[in-house]
Amino acid sequence: MTRDGTNPQTAPAARTGTDTDTDAPTDTAWGALRELGFREGALALEAVRYVRSLEAPALFHHSMRTYLYGRHIGEQQGLLPGRDYDDELFFLGSVLHDLGLTEEGDRDQRFDVDGADVAAEFLTRHGVAADRVEVVWDAIALHTSEGIASRKRPEIALVSAGTRLDIAGDAGQLPPGYADRVHAVLPRLHAAPVLRAAIVSQALAKPGKAPLYSLPGELTRQWTGAPAPTWEQVTQAPGWNDYEGYKG
Repeated sequence: MTRDGTNPQTAPAARTGTDTDTDAPTDTAWGALRELGFREGALALEAVRYVRSLEAPALFHHSMRTYLYGRHIGEQQGLLPGRDYDDELFFLGSVLHDLGLTEEGDRDQRFDVDGADVAAEFLTRHGVAADRVEVVWDAIALHTSEGIASRKRPEIALVSAGTRLDIAGDAGQLPPGYADRVHAVLPRLHAAPVLRAAIVSQALAKPGKAPLYSLPGELTRQWTGAPAPTWEQVTQAPGWNDYEGYKG
């Protein structure tokens, strides 16, 4: 059992409920979502339905908030949808970005890369052009790599920025009262610990999903208390004898 009451061994990486769950958006809430400015194109709505069918409510809400918060970060940077970036691609990258933490997306790579692959398969099935799929793939695969994503095109940079604000930011980065409005429709449902539990539970079952020095690797190391290997330990392991005679 975790400090927040979740068990990373059994945490719900896949969706835990149905469309009638009280903690998932109701029909009334979808009206409120429209008021917040969500896209309503056919592909966007199909993506929402797809993610909602797979993800635990806390992760689904986080994915939806990523779009809203990333959009406001873009506005603060002077970036407007349609003029400076493709809003559909940004929305798809946002709502699909945690598919790697679902049962369907739990493959053999880091969750962000697995999720990018699952999202690309979904978009390809729906006839999205390969060059557009590639943008969404990059946005998802890079969303935990702030220093790289922030240097990429806005559709990619804003997905990373939106996820970071929702998990590690604060309401002061948003217009006054905006976070309260969003949380009234998309409650947090313990987003940060649920996200950690989903990542760690996958890594405990498949250690290869938590490479050394990656976000999954660090969260798993913190959870297990295992010491992090030093650079010398890692680079001596292959047996190249790089340190023999070294006097630096």
